[in-house]
Amino acid sequence: MAPRVLISDKLSPHAQTVFEGRGVDIDIKVGLERDELIEIIGDYDGLAVRSATKATEKVIAAADKLKVIGRAGIGVDNIDIKAATTRGIIVMNTPFGNSITTAEHTISLMLALARQLPSANASTHAGKWEKSKFMGVEVTGKTLGIIGCGNIGSIVADRALGLKMKIVAYDPFLSPERAADLAIEKVELDDLFARADFISLHTPLTDKTKNIIDAGALAKTKPGVHIINCARGGLIVEPALKQAIESGHVAGAALDVFSDEPATDNVLFNVPNVICTPHLGAATKEAQENVAIQVAEQMSDYLLTGAISNAVNFPSISAEEAPKLKPFIKLAEQLGSFAGQLTESGLIGVRVEYAGEIAEMNTRALTAAALSGILRPILQDANMVSAPVLAKERGIALEEVTRGQEGAYETYLRLTVITERQERSVAGTVFSDGKPRIIQVKGIELEAELGANMIYTTNADKPGFIGAIGSLFGDNNVNVATFNLGRDEPGGNAIALIEIDEPISDEVLDQVTKLPHVVQAKSLHF
Repeated sequence: MAPRVLISDKLSPHAQTVFEGRGVDIDIKVGLERDELIEIIGDYDGLAVRSATKATEKVIAAADKLKVIGRAGIGVDNIDIKAATTRGIIVMNTPFGNSITTAEHTISLMLALARQLPSANASTHAGKWEKSKFMGVEVTGKTLGIIGCGNIGSIVADRALGLKMKIVAYDPFLSPERAADLAIEKVELDDLFARADFISLHTPLTDKTKNIIDAGALAKTKPGVHIINCARGGLIVEPALKQAIESGHVAGAALDVFSDEPATDNVLFNVPNVICTPHLGAATKEAQENVAIQVAEQMSDYLLTGAISNAVNFPSISAEEAPKLKPFIKLAEQLGSFAGQLTESGLIGVRVEYAGEIAEMNTRALTAAALSGILRPILQDANMVSAPVLAKERGIALEEVTRGQEGAYETYLRLTVITERQERSVAGTVFSDGKPRIIQVKGIELEAELGANMIYTTNADKPGFIGAIGSLFGDNNVNVATFNLGRDEPGGNAIALIEIDEPISDEVLDQVTKLPHVVQAKSLHF
């Protein structure tokens, strides 16, 4: 029996051609309400969507046969990834199909903003001839500040260089070598704010990038700056931007994305010198055809042969390898996430060492899992498939080392993150119970299983630390599940990995940091 796929959002007709050509049955039902989707989703093996359909936990719970959800585009905010993973449903996206289109929209908005084209157009259509009113600025010789210089950001930089602009970029994962290849200058964020005549955002929305342009950031910008956002809503504090425009500090803004979408009402609507478009970054015929064809091909391959590509919740590995690799993939991801959450300066390189039995496995999938863990705290869309590409784009050097069994463990993985300031290593293994465990951090031996919420501390090995942190947790109703300690020598450097039942507040974490002998404290989530 042929697999069945529901196309619930408007896709290019080329998707239908691909599905049917591969022998996949399809139904096209666009504009379904949530309850309507829940009622019928149990009949399908695949669901192909864009951004309108919301594959929520309730929808996924009703999807008894569903094996794959394909997103024709990069963002998967409309899909409950955790619920899909729990149900064994592969979620695929098409991360590179609309890059050029989005970059071109950015350049279009920048030029329109520089010359006030929308306002001039409306004025002229109204029968006015206000030639002296619309005094623009040239982009030639101006400085463009790019926040997030990955796939789309680097294309924008290339196009802007063709306009004879100077480019400065802020991206923690952009190496100096990659910046040199792009003929741009890597800078810190405050330096970008101070120097840029135009600022363009090309970063995903994460905890670290949310509200990256707020009132404080705007105060640091150059007077007369222009701001463009074709990335994600939520990167800019919109009321603060409105105030900065009305005060004259910001000359204008062009926005394709908003904090709440669909944006039928927004504080920036009808503000002079603000251009607004309805999330048109990927809205070209070419881009829509590209992502539609790609998602249809990927979903068909999986449903018919089991091949997996561009999955956000599963690596590209064969069905035969999956059972053996699964616990080691989890280990690699956890070690990467551990290192990534502690990385705050520019990432230069990653070294992955495999010793013993693990060295004979599909280390490509394991390395991809480790990279996705490292990159995800900054690049939320990073997954096991896209992470190697994202790392390469940013010039992050990758080294893999394999060796035979050595030391006390039959097999282990050591991950070393190399930043502009330091190297940090973490090692782990999988025990006979199938559970991953950390066995070493920064050369200090300890054994710990990672839970959902962890506190990591570095401290001097002095009496009183355990009692002090225990009392602090007790005073703040923080329940400790496990407490793991290690040190390099008596009275030397020590670390602690503490599993807690619930995340702690920033205020409690700050109290931990201020305890005697504590050098660093970090809240980690897995």
